Amino acid sequence: MQNLRFAISIIILGVILSGCKKEPTPQETMTSTEAPPKKQEEPQKEEETRKEAAMGLTLQWLGHASFKICHEDTILYIDPWKLKDSPHDATLVLVSHSHYDHYSPDDIAKVSGPDTKLIASPDVIAKEKKGESIMSGIIVKLDGVNLTGVAAYNPDKDFHPKSNNWVGFVIEIDSKRIYYAGDTDLTEEMKALQNIDVALLPVGGTYTMDAAEAAEAVEQFKPKMAIPYHWGDIVGGRSDAEQFAKAAKCETKILTPGETIHLK
Repeated sequence: MQNLRFAISIIILGVILSGCKKEPTPQETMTSTEAPPKKQEEPQKEEETRKEAAMGLTLQWLGHASFKICHEDTILYIDPWKLKDSPHDATLVLVSHSHYDHYSPDDIAKVSGPDTKLIASPDVIAKEKKGESIMSGIIVKLDGVNLTGVAAYNPDKDFHPKSNNWVGFVIEIDSKRIYYAGDTDLTEEMKALQNIDVALLPVGGTYTMDAAEAAEAVEQFKPKMAIPYHWGDIVGGRSDAEQFAKAAKCETKILTPGETIHLK
């Protein structure tokens, strides 16, 4: 009987000790040759940029007066403002003047990387303390892109004085000449433009050309295509863009914010 009680005690002790045994952690069960599983990440914005580059020359309206132009290794932003994302993918940022809806340090930071170049009106360069200034008539030649400054001002209003040396840009890229007007009315400098493939023109009125004046500008320098901007925020609406498209004597395209087109 005593031997039976001793045997039962030994069995019970063994059960208790096995219940207290520590379960190995996942790290402990991993052999020394195994590495932790890699996180599968492919940044969405980098993927979008690669797709845009594969399309050739593309132009995207980011809303208001902001555009993105992509061709191969060149990613160019114009007057970035109110951007939702921070892609840090720009090779070049252009800023036409220092009004808050065109010069936004926060949005420039969102698109800029360590090698991004800034080219802007002199007042913007003075504020940023970096970059290269451009004025009307100045030509800047870069890898894959040539820029020419075009005066942007109101001849008969005080919002954008000519003396401020604010600018638009003729952007030569992939054999195309794209004109970004900046904040301006119809000027003699604009009338003198030649061989423009795509004209990006403000149509909102008050601070810039309205739809009728923008249509007159098209009649003067005859771009192959025109895209209206400076509507949908602050001043101007889609009806202004539609009025311009109806009156302009060239091909027109009204973009929605975020829309990208391929420039053939």
